[in-house]
Amino acid sequence: MSKRSRTVPLTLALLTLGAAAPAWSAPATDGLVIDLADDTTDADEAAIEAKLGGLDIKLNSIHSADERFFVADVPPERMAEAIQALAGDPRVESAEPNYLFSIPEAETEVTAPEVTPSHPGFPNDPMFEQQWSFPMVGAKDAWKVADGKGVVVAVIDTGVAYEDYGRFKRVEDLAGTEFVKGYDFVNDTDHPNDDHGHGTHVAGTIAQTTNNGIGVAGLAPGAKIMPLKVLSAAGSGSVADIADAIRFAADEGANVINMSLGGGMRTLIMERAVAYAHNKGVVVVCAAGNGGRKKVEYPAAYKGAFAVSSVGPTRKLAYYSSYGKQVAISAPGGDRQLGEAATIIQNTIEPRRIDATNLYLGFQGTSMATPHVAGAAALVMSAGVTNPDDVERILKDTASEAGPKGWDERFGYGILNAGAAVKQAAAEANGGWHLGASLLAVLAFAWRNRRRLALAKLLPGALAGAVVGGSGLFFLAGLLPAVFTTAMPNWDLAAFGVHTALWASALPVFGLSVVLLGARRLRPLLVGLALGWAAHFVVAGLFGVTDVAFVPGVASALDQAWLLVNGAALALLATLVARVMAR
Repeated sequence: MSKRSRTVPLTLALLTLGAAAPAWSAPATDGLVIDLADDTTDADEAAIEAKLGGLDIKLNSIHSADERFFVADVPPERMAEAIQALAGDPRVESAEPNYLFSIPEAETEVTAPEVTPSHPGFPNDPMFEQQWSFPMVGAKDAWKVADGKGVVVAVIDTGVAYEDYGRFKRVEDLAGTEFVKGYDFVNDTDHPNDDHGHGTHVAGTIAQTTNNGIGVAGLAPGAKIMPLKVLSAAGSGSVADIADAIRFAADEGANVINMSLGGGMRTLIMERAVAYAHNKGVVVVCAAGNGGRKKVEYPAAYKGAFAVSSVGPTRKLAYYSSYGKQVAISAPGGDRQLGEAATIIQNTIEPRRIDATNLYLGFQGTSMATPHVAGAAALVMSAGVTNPDDVERILKDTASEAGPKGWDERFGYGILNAGAAVKQAAAEANGGWHLGASLLAVLAFAWRNRRRLALAKLLPGALAGAVVGGSGLFFLAGLLPAVFTTAMPNWDLAAFGVHTALWASALPVFGLSVVLLGARRLRPLLVGLALGWAAHFVVAGLFGVTDVAFVPGVASALDQAWLLVNGAALALLATLVARVMAR
């Protein structure tokens, strides 16, 4: 950690959000958590212990050495005295009560009815029809482009039922899901197994094994899960363990962090951990809270966190969902006031039945909304956009309007639309290929026609047209309106969330040519537009995954053929316009 001005704040109370509107109580503590400067030594550690009246301080976990996170068993009646003793010490970056909170009983838990409908298409998971949240966020549209492969999502929670180990069992519908090494910060072991059920449910929404003929689906089934246990079987977890887990995730290769937990007060240790992860390229997705009030809880309220509020099947803010100025986006988290079918169903366990592998339970809460956004972030990253600021921008820009136009304190920028987000990400990620192909097409065309065309007059307009038509100013995304940064062939996708056969064809440029061909100065621009669109279609047809509405099949060979044929037609159109220019 950097050597900044040291403060010793009294801060965070921790509260998980797996149930609606949890009962509030005065936070308990598990002693004191102390963040020493990174360059402190064993001698400094001994000096701190002396200042605490001989109390022992110990590393929070085996992973805390670099961060110099220590905890001490300080009774509540001595807490203020201990913090005061460390105030102003240049070796202490922060010293705070290690607050604890407990998960309330899962009032929202319901057992999903067993169904075995016929599923001729994708996915074939028999209970997929009960996952109303996936159509709401455009899951099937997203799966046409990406599945989360290559992305690691850290689930900081009660652990995950991910392995057969001792009395723990892997739940049946995580059988095909990939996991990377995690850690149990509660018990200090390398086996972060779930003994509650909350974390397994969250992990299922992100990456439940999909299209396996069992149970339900996950939003980013190709993603890998990093299980990090910071909450006990009783739902109890400390600030020190959570901050430790955040840094572990960032250091061990997580691309996305899901924190379906929250609290009432600010803590410097947690705030720094969130900033650390975000600065290392991690998207930190956090639940806004279940207080049903205008107050986003921590860690969602920290800068660098991506705060999520919750909606039910009617797309209205759930009665329990917290909201406020930090909310970035909303997502489906369930609303049992609309019936048990309005909960979020995933394969998980129960505290009293940790060895039961075939339970499918419905939960509600911002805890359930958050993994939808974490899964969507994984999809966007696997589509090629990896910078966390860009991932968050795309998720916000493509969200579906829910409240007033633009941002509002209840829904943020709208309800998550994973389908539109992934398509936008793919368009931006492929922008370099489209730009290169478009410029190359113009240069090759100019060389071929160098004897009959004045290149000094052709090239400026043709190159400009090729950029607009082939790639847009994608490299300025976030700085300019989307109409300028989106390639013209993708305007229908940006506007309606789908490629239409009419727009994904030669007809738009042909229509422009009919109208503008009489304007001599615009003819080079028309040549460039035609060549840019043609190059875009060729790249998408040969190397992309594109589904064109009204063309039979889903991202099939027919879609590719459609794009290639229309690309050839556009190249011919450029030649015809050039012949008019040569007269």
